Amino acid sequence: MSTDIADVATAARSIRNPVLAGFHPDPSILRVGDDYYLATSTFEWYPGVRVHHSRDLVNWRPLGGIITDRRLLDLRGCGDSNGVWAPDLTYHDGQFHLVYSDVASFASGYWDPLNFLVTAPDIAGPWSDPVKLHGRGFDAALFHDDDTTWLLSMSADWRPGRDRFGGIEIQQYDRAARRLVGQPRILFTGTPVGVTEGPHLYRHDGWYWLITAEGGTSWEHQVTVARSRELFGPYEVDPDGPLLSSVGRPDLRLQKAGHGSLVHTRDGGWYLAHLVARPYSPLGSCVLGRETAIQRVEWPSGGWPRIPGGVPAEEVVAPDLPAHPWPAEPDTDHFDAPELGLCWSTLRRPATTDWVDLHTRPSHLRVHGGQSPVGRQAPSLVARRVGATHCSLETVVEFDPVDHRQLAGITAYYNTLNWHHLFLTRADDGRRVLEVLTSDNGRLIPYPDVTVDASGVTRVGLRAVFDGPVVRFDHDLGDGWQRLPVDLDATILSDEHAALIVDGEPAAWGFTGAFLGLWVQDLGGDGVYADFDLATYRED
Repeated sequence: MSTDIADVATAARSIRNPVLAGFHPDPSILRVGDDYYLATSTFEWYPGVRVHHSRDLVNWRPLGGIITDRRLLDLRGCGDSNGVWAPDLTYHDGQFHLVYSDVASFASGYWDPLNFLVTAPDIAGPWSDPVKLHGRGFDAALFHDDDTTWLLSMSADWRPGRDRFGGIEIQQYDRAARRLVGQPRILFTGTPVGVTEGPHLYRHDGWYWLITAEGGTSWEHQVTVARSRELFGPYEVDPDGPLLSSVGRPDLRLQKAGHGSLVHTRDGGWYLAHLVARPYSPLGSCVLGRETAIQRVEWPSGGWPRIPGGVPAEEVVAPDLPAHPWPAEPDTDHFDAPELGLCWSTLRRPATTDWVDLHTRPSHLRVHGGQSPVGRQAPSLVARRVGATHCSLETVVEFDPVDHRQLAGITAYYNTLNWHHLFLTRADDGRRVLEVLTSDNGRLIPYPDVTVDASGVTRVGLRAVFDGPVVRFDHDLGDGWQRLPVDLDATILSDEHAALIVDGEPAAWGFTGAFLGLWVQDLGGDGVYADFDLATYRED
């Protein structure tokens, strides 16, 4: 056997975590025949509910997102880290079922969640019009028990002095009538760890198994298992503690382990998909956001499920399935396709032709300018997830601004309050210039000393580089790449930096991850646009 073939065979037997790098939290895993799917949260980004596909649990390819238009979800005005939380993907009676929460608030004990259900005969759609379920809590999930379907979710309690995570509730869903029936009831109130959410229910070995997330979605996160002989309980918690957690192990590379869902593989094994994060330092900033990992589960007959050591492993034995790699994604998008590639996401509005134009100028992405960085109705940002601590995005842009209200360029972005931006604009003296601006929790920081005169240059190369905890910008005015002499703080583009607690209440939260993107702002509403010739993403 040649060395190359041996390497491929070894890789096929190993799952290397995270399997979905960068912002891919709250995974719901599903097997349909020989196909495996992972659905993950997308919050304020379109397309909503990102889906990946595998045949071996090792190699995953993106299929794009399910929520592609406002018919399924309207994110206009959506706050940072609001929007689509914790999707649940199931399959029953020849139909894919997707439940997702649209969370509008998280202040003063309120969330204002609404839960929706859409169905499709194929993972690629077409997806039905959404069924509105309830707004009593988020992290909703379906459980198909023979011919009866049930909806679970956490039960929110806004009342001061009460546990805001009031337990896991269950209610019957009538698939034929497409509505909830009967009364909801509390199934499980959790353990003393608290913050009980993310329910998934399974029937196995004569038991009902309830998998929940507890401890909050940061360093105290864990996967809790409880079981009952009867659907409505009572549920007994695993006496040996959580199935999975990173709590108390700051030495582990994979932290925040929790929010899991189970899958039974074709070869008879069990695996848990769950979220993790990779801090840049022990319990430090997680610029890549919350990612998806997979662990092998040992589940003896009559016993409790177990993950070796109860902690997340970076390398896991894969199921005994044929290796199924996918073609590698090309580094460069030349914008030749009629629609945006699967790697791209758009902020708060779908990529409709009124502002994302791939047709007027062939092999170019024309982006019509949108709102300012704090605008939440119609921003014009086309971006992709940062998947490695060392990576870059470069582009070539043509843009002729009239004044300072027109900006186009490249950004390292987290949310409306935290970003770095290299952009072309027009100075007061009439020159077309490159400038850099940072927003650090809403505080704008200009860098006038690094302004570059770009007058007389039609095509401008721009590059953003993540170099561990530093972001750098480069430019090319036709005489080769030049680095701008300023090192920017990458750690402000992290969940930890975005989170803000005031008097014990979340004034801001961070549930996403860093992006690299192409950003055009038309603050005067004058109809300006920028043409991007290509975009190249590389990981080092």
